[in-house]
Amino acid sequence: MKKFALLFCTFFLIFSSFLYVPKTSSDELGDITKQIQDLTTSLNASLKATAPLESQLNSLKKQVDGIKNRLSFIENDITVKEKNIDKGYKNLAKQELILNRAIRDFYIKSYYNSPIWIFFSSSSVTDITQILAYQKAATNQNKAIITNIALTTQDLEAKKKNLENEKRQLSSLQSSLGEQSAKLDEIVSGAKKYQAGLSSKIAQLNAQQQQIIGQRLSDLGIPRSAGSSSLYCTDDRKIDPGFSGFAFFTYGIPHYVGMNQYGAYGRAKANQDYKTILNAYFQNISIECRDMPSEIDVEGFGRKPFEEYIKGVVNKEMGADLSEALKAQAIAARSFALVETNNATRSICATQSCQVYSDARRDAVNSAVDATGVNACGAGKAEAVVSGGSIAKTWYASTFGGYAHTSAEIWGGSTSYTKNFADTKAPVSSFDDLKANAYDNESACFYTAQGWRRGEYKNSAWLKPEEVADIANVILLVRKDSSKKCFVYQPDKSPPPPDPNKGCPTTDNWSSDRVRQELGGEAISTATSVEVTGIDWNSGKTTQIKINGIDFDGNEFKNYFNLRAPANIQIVGPLYNIERK
Repeated sequence: MKKFALLFCTFFLIFSSFLYVPKTSSDELGDITKQIQDLTTSLNASLKATAPLESQLNSLKKQVDGIKNRLSFIENDITVKEKNIDKGYKNLAKQELILNRAIRDFYIKSYYNSPIWIFFSSSSVTDITQILAYQKAATNQNKAIITNIALTTQDLEAKKKNLENEKRQLSSLQSSLGEQSAKLDEIVSGAKKYQAGLSSKIAQLNAQQQQIIGQRLSDLGIPRSAGSSSLYCTDDRKIDPGFSGFAFFTYGIPHYVGMNQYGAYGRAKANQDYKTILNAYFQNISIECRDMPSEIDVEGFGRKPFEEYIKGVVNKEMGADLSEALKAQAIAARSFALVETNNATRSICATQSCQVYSDARRDAVNSAVDATGVNACGAGKAEAVVSGGSIAKTWYASTFGGYAHTSAEIWGGSTSYTKNFADTKAPVSSFDDLKANAYDNESACFYTAQGWRRGEYKNSAWLKPEEVADIANVILLVRKDSSKKCFVYQPDKSPPPPDPNKGCPTTDNWSSDRVRQELGGEAISTATSVEVTGIDWNSGKTTQIKINGIDFDGNEFKNYFNLRAPANIQIVGPLYNIERK
């Protein structure tokens, strides 16, 4: 019990130290990033602190369960003992009658079988001898009966006393174990609830952060789907900006959730059918025939027959007529449209914000839509992706760069059917492996530097060493003094308006010189060495980079890069690499 009390107090002190949650600020990227870092630190500290406690709690719980099982056995044993003792007393009542009779006979026989009486009543010595022998045997028998009954009574009384002690101990132990079990459950559930709350808060802040970054990403004009428009992806490695510098190349383009269209194309080339393809990109799903609406309202085009609308969405799929990829795309587009419009009860936009639509048609697309619609299910029905009994919102995008991610990772909204996995033919452990094995490696956007400075440096995304150093200095400055987050926005654009309620009574875009001045001796004047030093090949994320020997978290650097980098140059995905020219 002392061990448990100490464990409980230790956990309470640790738990109490993590109760502070920083104030949310939804419109300042630096503030949100700092909050995410603080929350993540608290969550990791909580997990680290509770891991040994949880192990001890689990051990104690096993002990409790073992004691409960033993007590259950004892309880059953006590019931059996009670029945046996009750039966013993009933038998004893019968034996008491025999005892009383035996005692009476013993005294009667003792009187009539006295030596004097026997001597005068016997006719010969032989009679005397026989009578004495009989008398002795009878006496011994009566003594045995009396002794046996007395011992039985004594044994029953002892058993009854022991039984009462066992019952008292059992009741006490059961009460104590009930209290201890309740405390164990309270500690474990409290820890889990606290950690779940932190995880939820981090997810919310990540969602806000992505919304802010999305405002800059929208300037890139990156299409949602492969066929929506031309893919704005060029290989900047072939461009000479006129200086030696660095470029940050992203694998894939937003948004990495759901079905990878070029991945579906690669899987179709590998002879996977459309159901296999859809099950590769979504989990916990089934492909089912469902009733379809007859029409859908398409903004800018009016009312359209629903299946004709799907043909207009799939129309420009990757420029290749691989039927299994087109079938997968048809079902994904159909399912997305149904959820997006609440079964066609509201209109759907015809841009990449929803699904790009045109009235053009292609025979291969028409065949793929019909094959998963009327031909598969009959009139008025078509195949859709179903999860948990409901049609799933099957997002899709052009190119994932070898990795798909969950909706929670990208947007903060959790779904049971999106997943994070390597979309590759074999496990990878290097960028060369990824290029060789990714199903979407034929896309022009598989590996590109996103953004440009229009009219400068050949419209490329190359950064000068001083510009990379400035981004590193911004991170170092905010690490040193979080209040400086109000002054490290993109220098070549207007700062956001100040908001005292959000922690920034004033805002400004400090120049690189001002950032270095504020940072002092820690500032970097130019980036001489920039390299990726950490990759999570299982999930597809850059986890660490090093600039002039200083370590930066991969996500932290990406966020501040997207806040500070000039023009519209962006790192658009979780997995990125650094090229040098």
